[in-house]
Amino acid sequence: MKQIKDQIGTLHSFEATPKRIISLVPSQTELLYDLGLEEKIIGITKFCVHPFHLKSTKKIVGGTKKVHFEKIKLLEPDIIICNKEENTEEIVKQLSEICPVWVTNIISVEDNFQMISDFGQIFNCRTEAQKWNDKLTFALSDFKKYIQNTEIKKAAYFIWKDPYMVVGDNTYINELLKLNHFANIYQDKGRYPEIELKKMRLEGDPDLVFLSSEPYPFKEEDAFEIGRFTHHAKTVFVDGEMFSWHGSRLLKAFTYFKLLHERLKS
Repeated sequence: MKQIKDQIGTLHSFEATPKRIISLVPSQTELLYDLGLEEKIIGITKFCVHPFHLKSTKKIVGGTKKVHFEKIKLLEPDIIICNKEENTEEIVKQLSEICPVWVTNIISVEDNFQMISDFGQIFNCRTEAQKWNDKLTFALSDFKKYIQNTEIKKAAYFIWKDPYMVVGDNTYINELLKLNHFANIYQDKGRYPEIELKKMRLEGDPDLVFLSSEPYPFKEEDAFEIGRFTHHAKTVFVDGEMFSWHGSRLLKAFTYFKLLHERLKS
């Protein structure tokens, strides 16, 4: 029997390797696939868009905040994968009555490595998990060398409009901003603070304003509106998946970040 704690400290016991997996976290669905577990995935959310073909081969059991409990129950899963930020405590509690619910909590890159190792242990794919952690370790080291002489710039990372919301501290996105030498002007305001545009200069006056592609689809007029409240910030549309998806997506993110820095130089 395997006994292992998830990332919120819940101890799980597995008498056998789970063979029927439901994933309620898009980035972790992608990771499970990349670990060679496609055949074991039986249910996903409507937001699990990578790899694209899973939407037509796996059962859709709802979103990340609203799930169809009956559909999940009928699938008879051995394990359900959740995330502390993506899924509510209430959902996790209710799902726990069906089968073990493994909850991840990814704030740092180190947490990401731990999640991959944990999946290797739970699903008996340690070799694949180690390969991914090795690739990510190399890519992280390479990116740190690339970025080491890059000047630190003040930044604001927007995720929502009406009300305007930005990324703050104690988030995975903020960790990746720091890794990129972007100093988040809102990192002392909580995790996802609501802000007033007219106070942006007083609260840090960023050099860069990032408008994420998700969860809110910002448009050119939003960039113009937000930019008016800075002195001379460069407003940049960025791929939200690269900044917010953990798991194997981080490998692609390092390549994306290099391209982003090249764009910022021009």
